[in-house]
Amino acid sequence: MISDVAATLAAQAAKAAKAVAVLSTEQKNFVLQSFANRIREATPAIIAANKDEVAQAGSNGTSAAMIDRLTLNVERIDAMAQAIEQIIQLPDPVGLTRQIEQRPNGINIAKTRIPLGVICMIYEARPNVTADAGALCFKSGNAVILRCGREAINTSLAIAAAMRQALRDHDLPAEVITIVPDPDRDLLLALLKQDQFIDLVIPRGGEGLIRFVTEHSRIPVIQHYKGVCHLYVDQSADLTMALNLLINGKVQRPGVCNALEGLLVNQHQAADFLPMVAKALAEHQVKVHACGQSIGYFSGASPISDDEFGQEYLAPEIAVKVVADMDEAITHIDRFGSQHTEVICTADQANAERFIRTVDTAVVMHNTSSRFSDGGELGLGAEIGISTSKLHAYGPMGLEALTTEKYVVTGNGQVRG
Repeated sequence: MISDVAATLAAQAAKAAKAVAVLSTEQKNFVLQSFANRIREATPAIIAANKDEVAQAGSNGTSAAMIDRLTLNVERIDAMAQAIEQIIQLPDPVGLTRQIEQRPNGINIAKTRIPLGVICMIYEARPNVTADAGALCFKSGNAVILRCGREAINTSLAIAAAMRQALRDHDLPAEVITIVPDPDRDLLLALLKQDQFIDLVIPRGGEGLIRFVTEHSRIPVIQHYKGVCHLYVDQSADLTMALNLLINGKVQRPGVCNALEGLLVNQHQAADFLPMVAKALAEHQVKVHACGQSIGYFSGASPISDDEFGQEYLAPEIAVKVVADMDEAITHIDRFGSQHTEVICTADQANAERFIRTVDTAVVMHNTSSRFSDGGELGLGAEIGISTSKLHAYGPMGLEALTTEKYVVTGNGQVRG
């Protein structure tokens, strides 16, 4: 039965988690280097599996953004290995202890970081997640169950096989990294009921996938429904800087969740800035959805009504709106943003600080690109996911977000009266 298969996978992962939880930082780092080495050695097998899946995706009419995420080459595979090597350099959060206090009766109270246990990763056409999640979960002392969508299952199996071989090389259970070989939805539903063995579910993919997982899981779920990120160009903004932030945030890689989907321009900057924007976006063949106050600056822009903002285009498209002031910009973001990343371009430090304090988002940027809203760029190493809910993590999640704290209370025989 499918439920028995799911229970077996989860139970084996929970048992394997005990083995990795007791490893020292040095031992874990040694194995992580083996992960990187084995992935590089497996490059031909990974590329062969990936080539077939990319071709199949193209035949199925898969979007360009999805195909971009699916596609691997020698450089991207080496980048996966390099990301693992960067994780080696990161401080190990497991075992870090902070003192709370010593009570009047002499007992000492501290909190120590420990692994969560078993993480279940659910993702679509993102084979790099296999390596990132496997390495981050291992470094943080967890086992991981990887459930990849059918679009990238064979590529992910090839990557996971390399990492599982590295585990065997070091006499560790291969079930520390488990990849579900069958992307059947009934098996996924059965996994989401294994709350006895699995401690956290992290879905990465489209909004539909994340809502499906959230609605059917008995296990806590990290939620990140979509990335609707805005750039607000304030009255005092340097317009050359603002244009660079816009083009980098929208054009560099439009199919990712930290790409810009909305541009908000202070009305006092519109006449000077929007002609610059129109020229640059036309050069980069970006489709514009413009409000009534801005549409006249663009050739071929589509009009957008007030209730049509908030789209995650994941393509060379952007919505543009002229706002009266920062208050209107924040109100717009509160309504249409996704609590992922918001950017202000301004030379007014007071406005920047108010925007930072007020806007409701996991990552807020001042005079820098939204594209830096990424675990690697923020110094976390490879990113396991992004949380736009506030429990238990908020924003890009790295090693520390895969641990929790337990109380450690020591004394010399005290009893409670």
